[in-house]
Amino acid sequence: MRWDYFVILAGMRTGSNLLQETLDAHPGIACHGELFNPVFVGRAKADRMWGIDLAARNADPLALIARMQAKSDGLPGFRLFPDHDPRVLAHVLDAPRVAKVILTRNPLEQYLSHRIAQATGQWRLGDAKAARTARVRFDADGFAAHLADRQAHLRGIEHALQVTGQAAFRLDYADLTDGDVLAGLARFLGVEGALVPSTRTRKQNPAPPEDLVDNPADMLAALARAEFLTGDAAAAVWEPRRGPGMPRHVAAARAPVLFLALDPGGHPGVEAWLAALDGVAPGDLRRDFTQRSLRAWRRDHPGARSFAVVRHPGHRLWAAFRALAADPAAPRAQAIARGYGVDLGAAAERDAYLAFLGFVAANLDGQTGVPVHPSWATQAALLDGVAAAVLPDAVFRADRLEQGLAWLSSEVGHTGPDTPLPPPPPLPHADDPEVAAAVARAHRRDMLAFGFGA
Repeated sequence: MRWDYFVILAGMRTGSNLLQETLDAHPGIACHGELFNPVFVGRAKADRMWGIDLAARNADPLALIARMQAKSDGLPGFRLFPDHDPRVLAHVLDAPRVAKVILTRNPLEQYLSHRIAQATGQWRLGDAKAARTARVRFDADGFAAHLADRQAHLRGIEHALQVTGQAAFRLDYADLTDGDVLAGLARFLGVEGALVPSTRTRKQNPAPPEDLVDNPADMLAALARAEFLTGDAAAAVWEPRRGPGMPRHVAAARAPVLFLALDPGGHPGVEAWLAALDGVAPGDLRRDFTQRSLRAWRRDHPGARSFAVVRHPGHRLWAAFRALAADPAAPRAQAIARGYGVDLGAAAERDAYLAFLGFVAANLDGQTGVPVHPSWATQAALLDGVAAAVLPDAVFRADRLEQGLAWLSSEVGHTGPDTPLPPPPPLPHADDPEVAAAVARAHRRDMLAFGFGA
């Protein structure tokens, strides 16, 4: 494919200056720097390029891209960082004729390099003789925030590429001096001739990370807890993404309140409360929404509040298990029973439940051929799907639901119903550590996301 232009999707302290210099040295490539940096255009202190200044660029960012294409010799491109114009990121990710080069670096090295550059004021090194050095204090919270932001940004890019069926060329910081990898980049970009690693920019902090901080023990302890795209948080992404579940949601008959139901069976107690807000029967509540009808409802109810309710995973998984056991001849129950050794008719109910929990853990990790059913999907995944259509104003825990609904009533100017909500039942098999561990393993995403205890 002949590309219209290229974009380097990178971040600060990933080696993007070095990559730009390497690309710019090729006669068939023109890399124009950070065209969409919030405070300059292209390069530091520049306020315009090709006659387009900051204000004009901000008003119409795509006009600057068009001007770049018209004014450049060879294949043009630019660098795009997470804090640059999000409209441009959305545009390039949706454009199949734009070559995407994704440049990453070990997140610890990236974080420390940024801290040291802030401390020394040196953001680029041309020769070791001019190097400024500093030891910085490792900030565990700052690194955790950096890591979370970085992972969210990269996952967003990957998801966009997957949805649109596009491929990107991926580079690590260490690849920037590898001639063979750079030759592959030249072929990807469709240019003739070699890419020669630039020698104008040098690595600024070659020492091991523990030598760059004044509290290495704190750093090592924090790293032991961090998740570098592995562990529980990464495993959770195997769970299929959910839709917004529009038909499950229920609105009050007149009050501006919307219940975003996560469970397929709804929540009779909440629906009774919604009906009591307006003194009607549950059958008078608004149901069977589509995205269009929900938008219309929200337009007709300015100031509306929406909420969801999350339960302890032990309650949800037990309810899903009991629903299967109640109809063991159903196709879904048969598939689980025969394919995964879950004896739904067993006299030893505990053993069958443990087998079911093992199935759910494998199912959510993408290791079974059975589709994930909403009754045992994680509430975190269900909420992600709901948020694609409407963001809840509040997420209440079932064991504090009465207090949450009282607050919600006051938010919309209503007096809550006098009838108290029944408390949640005791947690099934609460005194069984093996069951508790199996529940936590099956729904580790919810246990972490909502802070549920065993």
